[in-house]
Amino acid sequence: MRASFGTLLVLSFVGVITALDTWSVTPETLQKQIDGVILSVSKPADPGFAVLVKKGPEIIFEKGYGVREFGKPGKIEPSTNFRLASVTKQFTAMAVMLLVHDGKLRYEDRLTDIWPDFPAYGKAITVRQLLTHTSGLPDYENLMEAEEKAHGSRWSAENQIQDAEVLRLLEAQTTGVFTPGAKWEYSNSGYVVLGLIVAKVSGMSYGDFLNERIFASLGMKNTIVYVKGKNEVTNRAFGHTKEGESFKVTDQSATSATLGDGGIYSNVEDLAKWDDALTKHTLLSETEMALAWTPAKMADGSEYLLPKSARNDKQAPRVPVAYGFGWFLDPYKGHPRQYHDGETIGFRSTIQRFVHDNLTIIILSNRTDTSPRALADKIADVMFAATKN
Repeated sequence: MRASFGTLLVLSFVGVITALDTWSVTPETLQKQIDGVILSVSKPADPGFAVLVKKGPEIIFEKGYGVREFGKPGKIEPSTNFRLASVTKQFTAMAVMLLVHDGKLRYEDRLTDIWPDFPAYGKAITVRQLLTHTSGLPDYENLMEAEEKAHGSRWSAENQIQDAEVLRLLEAQTTGVFTPGAKWEYSNSGYVVLGLIVAKVSGMSYGDFLNERIFASLGMKNTIVYVKGKNEVTNRAFGHTKEGESFKVTDQSATSATLGDGGIYSNVEDLAKWDDALTKHTLLSETEMALAWTPAKMADGSEYLLPKSARNDKQAPRVPVAYGFGWFLDPYKGHPRQYHDGETIGFRSTIQRFVHDNLTIIILSNRTDTSPRALADKIADVMFAATKN
């Protein structure tokens, strides 16, 4: 028989806490404080959240809130699978790094090395620049919009754009939006292309490569790259948008079928295994992984800055951006951090790794009216306050 959540929490603390020397509160108090953060924004019959908090290898909090689909009884549990959206990017980056490890790919390979027929502007775009959002590739959603303005409606939630179509749109361009390496601009196009590179270089589909080299290897049995008609998401949470006091299912859009930028479904239990593997360097050595967690710099060694459009106040000083291979790297309240958020129609997600604190917070959500990162920040505050100096 499975132990109760409260029992599991207390038992897990046994491996973390020795006579409570490390903590200023009891496990029960800490549990209530973390629980209270989520309960403040959650109702049992609404779409909600799956939350997991780890201290080192030990899971100290793990709980689901709300329902998988509004108006239906299925409850969210730690085993419930959500679309990760851009949290997918760290897995795409890992797949690329594994191919570099295998000697099948180089970070300085250019798009024209991989696709010789790619337009001339691809001669200056490297794999490394795709990983760090410094490639200057046009945004494929902008290209979709231009295509539909010129030729009429083409894509929808029922007829979704596929990765190969994204590549064709990019191949129809004659120039990027900026000189590669000259600036930083978040690029879903870059990660769709990286997913295609994984498939072309490995000789396997993107999903099969990730399953063989990452998911199966780490025991992430319920994590998949979702391809409609090819596989199914079990124990699935459906995405929602809040309308007044109710919720509408908004699970898919015209761009929900692309893979490398956001196509993975997973749950907090499997993501805890992913976190363990990153800490233990199970897939790649510490030296190899250091590249993923080193902020990209400009050619002269200076920091990249967020685009002005990323701030409400365009007159304010530009903000530096710290991004490695699939990870943001700026600290939170002085605590070094590796993190990424995911945001797509119906879903929000975050994984926050406070590496010097041995603390990881993972929140997956099937609603778009609440920020998982803001909730993770509050949980981090609880954890930092509970840790004795």
